[in-house]
Amino acid sequence: MDAFVMYMAQDWKDYEVIDTGNGEKLERWGDVVLRRPDPQIIWPIEHESKQWFQVHGHYHRSRSGGGQWDMKKPIPDRWTIGYRDLKFYIRPTSFKHTGLFPEQAVNWAWMMDKIAAAKRPIKVLNLFAYTGGATTACAYAGAEVVHVDAAKGMVQWAKENVQLSGLGDRPVRFITDDVFKFVQREQRRGNKYDAIIMDPPSYGRGPGGETWKLEQSLYPFIESCMSIMSDNPLFMLINSYTTGLSPSVLDNMYQMTMKKRYGGHIHCGEIGLPITQSGLVLPCGILGRWEA
Repeated sequence: MDAFVMYMAQDWKDYEVIDTGNGEKLERWGDVVLRRPDPQIIWPIEHESKQWFQVHGHYHRSRSGGGQWDMKKPIPDRWTIGYRDLKFYIRPTSFKHTGLFPEQAVNWAWMMDKIAAAKRPIKVLNLFAYTGGATTACAYAGAEVVHVDAAKGMVQWAKENVQLSGLGDRPVRFITDDVFKFVQREQRRGNKYDAIIMDPPSYGRGPGGETWKLEQSLYPFIESCMSIMSDNPLFMLINSYTTGLSPSVLDNMYQMTMKKRYGGHIHCGEIGLPITQSGLVLPCGILGRWEA
């Protein structure tokens, strides 16, 4: 088993975790400062600066679940931030999210490097693909990408992000579909991919009432995805925000699946963001990478 590391997305210019504490994070998205809850932050605010009270928006959790934004200053309906040559639309949603997970930049950089270094045509399947951060990165690096998500609004947002980055002419297919059913259909069609990315939820329900529970469903799903991998695969990336899931669990699954069939290398660990004020690291889930 390889040693686990913290993968840090630390080369942002348009995004910053300014400070954290008492279950909340203070973030800068371009020129907009937001204050949002984060269940991982169980330490206090060390030095509560004025910035905590001069935010554009503060998301308050409700005791009955969900929550709402309290907007203190006017902000645009949506605005743009950039990472390297990639650009993304940001918009606060009713679920506290903004349409982007900035810690994923460490994966975008890795995928862009892998695709560029392959020096051959690479076909990527991005599953649970959300607003297309990884799709945009892979398209920029020159890959053909199939982007699949069950939420129509997220797929539209992803299309706009790809166009915003000047990649509207790249070979990207956007598909609104149940991810599991799509993979099964691809098996029957005999379609193959050189790289697969997945960001599965902890829990979910399919259109036919099927339930997905990460702990029970992830291993068989990896096996399903292996059946649509090409004979010369480049990588598989799994992200997880499921609380309590260890990087060693992903390592074990890869050992029993991808490594067993293709050899290659496994790298698993935590993913995080630097906190400017304290110098601490904000943990943001785990990742597992298999690469040839």
